Amino acid sequence: MKLGKIEVESPVILAPMAGVTDWAFRNICAELGANITVTEMVSSRALIYHDKKSASLLRKTQTGVCGAQIFGNDPAIMAEAAVLALEISGCDFLDINMGCPMPKIANSGDGCGLMRTPELAGKIVEQVASSVSVPVTVKCRLGWDRGSLNVLEFTRRMQDCGASMVTVHGRTRSMLYSGVADWDMITRVKQSLSIPVIANGDIISGQQAKQALRRTGADGVMVGRGCFGDPWVFAEITAMQEGRTYTRPTLKDRVAVAVRQFEMAREDKGEHIACLEARKHFAWYLRGVAHSSYYKEQISSIASMEDIHRIAQGICRDLS
Repeated sequence: MKLGKIEVESPVILAPMAGVTDWAFRNICAELGANITVTEMVSSRALIYHDKKSASLLRKTQTGVCGAQIFGNDPAIMAEAAVLALEISGCDFLDINMGCPMPKIANSGDGCGLMRTPELAGKIVEQVASSVSVPVTVKCRLGWDRGSLNVLEFTRRMQDCGASMVTVHGRTRSMLYSGVADWDMITRVKQSLSIPVIANGDIISGQQAKQALRRTGADGVMVGRGCFGDPWVFAEITAMQEGRTYTRPTLKDRVAVAVRQFEMAREDKGEHIACLEARKHFAWYLRGVAHSSYYKEQISSIASMEDIHRIAQGICRDLS
């Protein structure tokens, strides 16, 4: 697949997710097979007001292709923010969030709210694309609700306005993350566009990635919630694409990767914040592990890296 001048074979993409895909987790996923990653979404207004916390979210992943994602609904502000995002991050492409379904975002006309104003969304893409020298991509959904499935017209407009790639989550905004993703609608999007189309939604294993690609004809897949505590899903998908058998890591190996992620997070944002955020990530790493309730309780009160190492040692000693 070509994204501007960037060539990526068999794109396997880590979805941008607020509060999850920080620099540390993106690096882990990239090492395990996510050959494209995207930063957490950043407010365009926060960027032009030089908010330091927002700028810190844009640190580029160390390996692979990395995009910076911004959101907003004012074309001029989005264009200015896009320039700043790329200056700050040095990222390879600029992604515009037109798919976030959360009420505080979408009801303000940002994120998936832009699917209700396609003309404005098109102006945003035009102005951003004319302001930066890297490819501009769009992430969207099927529409606002089942009564307004406008993804076909919407994505064609995005292509005509200068988008180099679109990622389609096979749900409407009103579905949030419930129900089943409609891959057949993604098929129709792929058939109607000449730019790359990425399939997103319900891709949580190598087998599902293979099925999604076969069903949709998409150029690649994007994995979202399916990687929570399981960055190895990217290795599994890559192995499936290459016709290899993939062996899942042992619990000790999983814990070692989790600890390394938290150490990288400490380097990125300091021990206090890294430990607070490790509480949810570490619990995700233990999903499905028998007799882990005691350690999940310990994880819920992590306050230091010393706590993390102590809990990790206990898990490896008692559960593996």
